[in-house]
Amino acid sequence: MAGQVADPYRIWLSEVMLQQTTVAAVKAYFARFTTLWPTVQALAAAEDGAVMAEWAGLGYYARARNLLACARAVVSQNGGVFPADLAALRALPGVGPYTAAAIASIAFDLPEVVVDGNVERVMARVFAIETPLPLAKPLLVQAAAALTPKLRAGDYAQAVMDLGATICTPRQPACAICPWSAGCQARAQGIAAELPRKLPKAIKPTRQGQVWLGRRADGAILLERRADKGLLGGTLGFPGTGWDGSNADAPAQGAWQVVGMVRHTFTHFHLDLTVLVADLQQDTRPQRGTFYGSNAVRAGDLPTLMRKAHDLAWPSPIGT
Repeated sequence: MAGQVADPYRIWLSEVMLQQTTVAAVKAYFARFTTLWPTVQALAAAEDGAVMAEWAGLGYYARARNLLACARAVVSQNGGVFPADLAALRALPGVGPYTAAAIASIAFDLPEVVVDGNVERVMARVFAIETPLPLAKPLLVQAAAALTPKLRAGDYAQAVMDLGATICTPRQPACAICPWSAGCQARAQGIAAELPRKLPKAIKPTRQGQVWLGRRADGAILLERRADKGLLGGTLGFPGTGWDGSNADAPAQGAWQVVGMVRHTFTHFHLDLTVLVADLQQDTRPQRGTFYGSNAVRAGDLPTLMRKAHDLAWPSPIGT
């Protein structure tokens, strides 16, 4: 509603979750996070492992690490209050230009320029900007800035994002019901569905790796937490190779057997992961990883890649 101030914490949380992820995928995660940690203070006090487990499946795990770092910075440096200033928001861990502008505009109604993928598409069509992405980004920001009002900037930002998400869609834009159709240059030229143009995508290379799924007779499974930096950083999963040939030795003595392969696609490469399974002795002392009791971890707490390996190796779920 006009004149009603949005909760900066929820705006920030939703924007971080929505980076490179769809609204449909985020809804359930957002509901869980705000139930478990309804305030930035609650999130700042949460255990890293608990947050990473709840994030499992959303991908891009650096976002989850930055989420905790940002929440703790807001609490320790700003008394648990998000700053109503673009520069101060940008100074927070993991808060980039778009997220800072979104918080400033939507939460504090400051006239900042908010440009996400939906806004880029709308601007490319309204102004018929044919320069391909990502080269067109400065032009699209400039176009968005020209239209951003001084008053009710937050309402305007959300309206344009919604326009791109529901009407000015990537394929088959609904120009007939668009409130901006009369002034849309791309529609006038008959090229709306072709914009924004994009440079050809580079072919993704394929890397190889292995992952070992070991389970003792008491049901405990062998897991290790990955280093904080890098892909899947800070997450709990099955011991595996470094996808570059490192850590090529099995994590424990056992009769390891190959049960198949899973493929997972990251931003810059495909990964073909060979899955090995073994029933381990009760007194096994692993060279890597730690045994977790059968109810200490749920399959849903694991990253998608690890769940793929789990589902291939063990049809019955782990945990509760």
